[in-house]
Amino acid sequence: SAQDSETDIIDPVPGESLKVWLLTAGPGDAVWERYGHNALRVLDTSTGRDISYNWGIFSFGEPVQFIVRFLQGRMVYMMAPFDTEAMLAAYEKDNREVVLQELDLTPSEKITLQNFAENNALPENRDYYYQYFRDNCSTRVRDALDMVLKGELNKAFGKTPTGTSYRWHTKRLTQANPLVYTGMDALLGPATDRELTIWDELFLPLSLRDQVRDLRIPRADGTAKYLVLAEERAVVSTRPEEPTAPPNWLLRFLSAGIIFGAIFSSLRSNFVQKSAVLNFLITGAATVWSGLLGVLGLIIVALLFTDHTFSAWNENLFLANPITFGISISLFSSSLNPIWKNRARKLSVTCATIAVIGFIWQTGPISGHENGMFFAFLLPAHLGLAWGLR
Repeated sequence: SAQDSETDIIDPVPGESLKVWLLTAGPGDAVWERYGHNALRVLDTSTGRDISYNWGIFSFGEPVQFIVRFLQGRMVYMMAPFDTEAMLAAYEKDNREVVLQELDLTPSEKITLQNFAENNALPENRDYYYQYFRDNCSTRVRDALDMVLKGELNKAFGKTPTGTSYRWHTKRLTQANPLVYTGMDALLGPATDRELTIWDELFLPLSLRDQVRDLRIPRADGTAKYLVLAEERAVVSTRPEEPTAPPNWLLRFLSAGIIFGAIFSSLRSNFVQKSAVLNFLITGAATVWSGLLGVLGLIIVALLFTDHTFSAWNENLFLANPITFGISISLFSSSLNPIWKNRARKLSVTCATIAVIGFIWQTGPISGHENGMFFAFLLPAHLGLAWGLR
């Protein structure tokens, strides 16, 4: 009837007034900002409400509780809606690029996405256990989009290999800070070395941004339409582009290892033994070196009893194990009682033997841990110290 037609015109289709964007922020200065960030922006053109749903908020809670959770690998993050204008202003202040990609979703998909995000933001739903590779701000955005698209993202990206790994990306994105680069690489286990699919790689916000850019989604009318309607750079940054590949520092680490090995092995030389100063300095360096490896070994062992799953079964334990603590204690004590020098010698031979066994294991077909850089650095030093204390 005419009245029904008039009602159809007046009553809007649910979701028709909504516009949705994938909001992607580039890297920042802090370690946790090196990977970038993202959110889902939803604008209601009928009310002007402009909200960006952000799954990357730290939930600190009580300080002691936060520290315990961090050590256990049970970090709690939360999702929260933010005013988009305020979020963009914050990124502009931090000189972080922001790209907005408007998504070509149906009204039904838009309202479903908004309802899902609003429900997720409720106090009883907003917290989640964060996993840096498999459950983070970007995977939450990816999964929300995949949900409203009825699995089309996973269908497009779930089986395509990339030739990269979690370790590869970690090294790529932390190379500007050598200490962070080395520390993270040392603590990551073989689980981070398996090849990723594109779907896996979407744990990186910038990868999600780049992959959806040219993605076509099959629609009900039989056509395949681009998911991204339009793209704009909402915040311009003067930062350089992020590195496209990790560096190869094998030669640097091998050179450093040979130098340390040569210095430690010189403890056996007449020249060093005749010089009280040189003997004290090199023995002191070996004491500190062994102590640091002992600390690293204790951390690697402790991680086995946490939820840091990507640090489990770390083969760097062949190189840095708690036994090296004994070398450090023995060398320190040898200045008080010479009998400790013999104990240090026996322990250093033990650690060097374990390192050689680890090298043989690491070069074999069973090991899947890409830690050749650490063998290049620490194996020569172990052998040099064992020789120097003979």
